[in-house]
Amino acid sequence: MQYQVSGKHIDIGDALRTHVETEFGEVIKKYAQRPTTANVIFSKDAAEFVCEATIHLSTGMTSQAKAHAFDIYESFDKCAEKIEKQMRRYKRRLKDHHKDRASPIESLAGSSYILAAAHADSEEAEPETLQPIIVAEMETNIMSLSVGEAVMQMELDGAPLLVFRNERNKGVNVVYRREDGNIGWIDPTNDT
Repeated sequence: MQYQVSGKHIDIGDALRTHVETEFGEVIKKYAQRPTTANVIFSKDAAEFVCEATIHLSTGMTSQAKAHAFDIYESFDKCAEKIEKQMRRYKRRLKDHHKDRASPIESLAGSSYILAAAHADSEEAEPETLQPIIVAEMETNIMSLSVGEAVMQMELDGAPLLVFRNERNKGVNVVYRREDGNIGWIDPTNDT
């Protein structure tokens, strides 16, 4: 397993790096059983330490978590607990996913944009132009998944929605969490 442990404006010592590798090594050995990569970033937010972790499984699925604490080790431990809970929750599905899929998940490159928010407190009634202001542009991956895998990936990411390429019909689909707690699925190519 490959680890990338880094800090934003803080120094990460060898003891913390070893702690991260040991803890995540046990979790991955217990639930994923295949070589993976883990990216852990520590940062400081006022008096608290923040730990953000992303584990990339060999099939292409990812698990993400973020935790805050006043101690850097405690922030990692809370983050590792969240990752382990996600992996435990989806252990059976992850193992079934490994059996059904002979090759890793395909992903397509796509552009992701961040648009400037309209200010409600501005006195201007109408904008000068209807074109949104692009604040940032990034590249993102659009994975080729089944609907079940897309729901699982959305849950693992803790995201409110996931855009994916449907393996069945090769169309771009969206799954999202509804306000009532259920999952919505948008399939624009479905003729039924």
